Amino acid sequence: MTRARQLLDSRGRRRVAITGIGVTTPAGCDLAEFTATVLAGRATAGPITRFDPAGLPTRFACEVSGFRPDRYLSGKERRRADRFAQYALCAALDALADAGTPARDPVRSGIACGSSFGGADSYTRQALACRDRGPGEVSPLTTTLLIPNSAAAFIGMKLGWHGPSATVSTACASGIDAISTGVGLVRDGRCDLVLAGATDSAGLTRLMMAAFCQSDALSTRNDDVATASRPFSVGRDGYVMGEGSAFLALEPFDHALARGARVYAEIAGSAQSTDSYHLTAPNPTGKWVTACMNNALDDAALTPADIGSVNAHGPSTPLGDAMETRALLAAFDGAPPPVTSSKGVFGHLMGASGAAEVAVAALTTHLGLVPPTAGHAELAADCQGLDVVSGEPRETGARPVLSNSFGLGGQNSCIILSPPEGT
Repeated sequence: MTRARQLLDSRGRRRVAITGIGVTTPAGCDLAEFTATVLAGRATAGPITRFDPAGLPTRFACEVSGFRPDRYLSGKERRRADRFAQYALCAALDALADAGTPARDPVRSGIACGSSFGGADSYTRQALACRDRGPGEVSPLTTTLLIPNSAAAFIGMKLGWHGPSATVSTACASGIDAISTGVGLVRDGRCDLVLAGATDSAGLTRLMMAAFCQSDALSTRNDDVATASRPFSVGRDGYVMGEGSAFLALEPFDHALARGARVYAEIAGSAQSTDSYHLTAPNPTGKWVTACMNNALDDAALTPADIGSVNAHGPSTPLGDAMETRALLAAFDGAPPPVTSSKGVFGHLMGASGAAEVAVAALTTHLGLVPPTAGHAELAADCQGLDVVSGEPRETGARPVLSNSFGLGGQNSCIILSPPEGT
């Protein structure tokens, strides 16, 4: 490989490598457990233990278990950080460690973090304190607990980094959008190392669970939680709420090559579009999702035939899965590659879902295995034409992976990961 090819992609841009992955999710709080759970297609839904769900139509979720913030944060730091920020810090530090903790100039090291809700859990608790006990009982830390950029701020303070720090909030597309932001920082030459990902925990609060139940977004299969999330399947009735965080360590490909780093995948391209149709429902035609996938392919200088598999948004909702099916059939000329949805395993992590699913896509590219879709049994009539991977992983070899995320408000984001050429 020529020196120029080591440095630049086919569009003349700085190549961006994924050299580290960190996760704090219902599927595991370390990469080995996360990988094993995802490849096994093991659903992690269970009865809610975080609060009393009595009176809610949905009383189960995918909760993070085995989380040990004391391994990363002092007691004082934990009191100053909402759960969503703690999840982010732990996942980001794990991603950096997984990358081998490369030594980089702190001024050229950046952070890009996505979140749908920020510290909404803290906001709710402090609002109740103000109402029930008076304004004098509101914590002086309230503002910093709830602001969405506190997660990125905690990461930066912990590492002593002084480069760009960006916070993205585009609903359930926040994860891919934050990673795309991080990719831009590396491609543009502004950073030599970026921790990019997303985090959310506020979905698993009584208030937010009630809100999503009221909008009929969640599955109500309280007697069958293991298959409640059943993307693209007959009988799907909504998604399963989740929580967590995932981060990637991104660096220039030639830097990773020079230090002999393991490269999981290369970020080949990404794109965004907006339905401008409805605040909660997707455009049923899927035309703007198709456009987003096509634009991501163009950005990556790839064709539909180059894609080895799709990590679908696949929320297990009647409208969402049907729309994504139409979009995939249009983008791939009626014959999409194998499709999987990680939400069958760890639920819908809200703003963090895209980041966790890009982590899965990176593992797919690295291992050449497409994980099965937990909960999927019989392909629904409105999802015909899809080849949904279920039961066991599918071997595809090292091929590019397309990952999709769609959010409330009509936010559409797609990203493509490719096997690292030249390692």
